[in-house]
Amino acid sequence: MTRVLSVASECAPLVKTGGLADVVGALPAAVAAEGIHMRTLLPGYPAVMRALGKTEVLLTDPDLFGGPGRVLAAQAAGLDLLILDAPHLYNRTGSIYLGPDGKDWPDNPERFAGLSWIAARIGKDGIGGWTPDVIHAHDWQAGFIPEYLHAVGGSNQTGTILTVHNIAFHGLADPGKLQTLRLPRSRYTREGFEFWGRISALKAGLTGADRLTTVSPTYAAELLTDAFGMGLDGVMRQREAVLSGIINGIDEDAWNPATDPAIIPYKTLIAKAANKSALQSELGLPPATGPLCVVVSRLTEQKGLDLLLDALPGLLARGGQLALLGSGDKWLEDAFGNADRDTNVAVHIGYDEALSHRFIAGGDAILVPSRFEPCGLTQLYGLRYGTLPLVALTGGLADTVIHASPAALSVGVATGVQFHPVTADALRRALSQLCDLYAQPATWAQMQGNAMRQPVGWGPSAAAYAALYRDVTRAR
Repeated sequence: MTRVLSVASECAPLVKTGGLADVVGALPAAVAAEGIHMRTLLPGYPAVMRALGKTEVLLTDPDLFGGPGRVLAAQAAGLDLLILDAPHLYNRTGSIYLGPDGKDWPDNPERFAGLSWIAARIGKDGIGGWTPDVIHAHDWQAGFIPEYLHAVGGSNQTGTILTVHNIAFHGLADPGKLQTLRLPRSRYTREGFEFWGRISALKAGLTGADRLTTVSPTYAAELLTDAFGMGLDGVMRQREAVLSGIINGIDEDAWNPATDPAIIPYKTLIAKAANKSALQSELGLPPATGPLCVVVSRLTEQKGLDLLLDALPGLLARGGQLALLGSGDKWLEDAFGNADRDTNVAVHIGYDEALSHRFIAGGDAILVPSRFEPCGLTQLYGLRYGTLPLVALTGGLADTVIHASPAALSVGVATGVQFHPVTADALRRALSQLCDLYAQPATWAQMQGNAMRQPVGWGPSAAAYAALYRDVTRAR
C-alpha cells in the first residue's frame, strides 16, 4: 500500500475558507478505494483543536519558528489526522490567514514554514512508525516542503507532489527572512524561489517538487500562458513535462438531492420544484415567469460578479430572478445590497452551509461567471441537483459543463450554458439564451436530466491521483 502525507492549510469539515478545504477533506477517502493510505497534516487552529477527541503526541520540536510545537495523531470527521499544535503560530481568533485588520498576519511566512518544516521531518524520519512514500503539498502554504526535505536529507527517499489550487496566491516574503525561514541563499535566484525581489513559497514548490498538478486540464493549459500564469507562466512552461490537470470531484454523500437533510429530498424534477417554491418563500421572492438564478460565491472580481451587476437588468427584464449567498469585497456587498431593493432579487451577505444547499436545490440555474476558475465546485453541485450551470469558458468550468450549442442540443447532451469572452455583454447574451431555454420546458427538462446523470464524483480523479502517487514512488 502506498503511503501519502497530504499537507494543507485547511480541510473540510474542520476548517474551511474555500474549495481547497473540500478537496483536502474528500481526497483521503477517495484514494483509499485505490489502495492509498493517506494521512493529513493540518495546523492546530482553535477550531481544529476543539474538534479533536483522543490524541497522541508523536513528535516534538522545541524551536519551530518562534516557539515549541508538537504533532498530535488524531481521528476526526473520518480523517486520519496529524495536527501541528504550535500555539504561537496558530492559536488565534478570526480568519486563519487574516488578522483583525483584514490584512495577512505578518508572520504568515513563518506560520506555514512551520507546517512545511514538520512535513519534511516526517518525510525523512517518519512518525510513529509510519513513513510516507509521497508528500502531497497543497498550494503555497506547503510550498517550502521540497526545500526543507532536501535540507534535512530526505529528498532521495520521499517523493513530492505540489497541487496548485489557485496560482494567484504566491506566499511572498521579504528576502531578509531567508535565514529566519531556514532557506538557502543559493536558491534565491530566478531559477529557484526568487520572485521579483521576494521569496515565493509557491515558486519554491513549483521548482522543487517532483510532480506538479492542478485541478482541471484546462487550467493546466491556462497556467502556461501569460494571461493566467500570474507571473509564473515561465516556470510552468519549464516544468510542463511534469504537470498534469486532474479535475476535482465532490462528496456525493454530502451533496445528494435524494438524502440531503437541508432540503426537501428529491429524485425527480417534479419533486425538485417544491424546493424552488420553498426557497422563493423563504427569501420573499414572488412567483416569476423566468428562471430563478442562484449564486453561492465569494464576492470578488475574480468571480466575475461585477459583470453580473451589469447584466442583471437584462435577466430581470426577461422575468428572471436572482438569489445570492456570499460575502467578500465590501463594494460588491454594498452593490448587491442595493440590487436587493428589486422585488425579484434576494441577497444574503454571509455564509450558511445549509442555506447554500437550499439555494442550489431551489434554483433553476446557478451562475458562475468567473474570470478564472481553476476547477470550481459550485457548478458540480448544480449539476448534481439538476440546477443548470451558466459558466464562463475558463478552467474547470470549461471541462465540466457541456454548452447548449445547436449540436449539443440536437443530440441531447447539453448540461448548461457557457460564455466567452468574460465580459458583461457576453454574460448578457448567455443569460438571454438561458431564458430562451427555460421557455422551452421539454428542452430544459432534458438538460436537467443530463446534468443529474453527469459523473461529478471522485472516482476517475482518485484513480488518476493514485496512479501519480505510485509513479512518484517507483521513481524513488
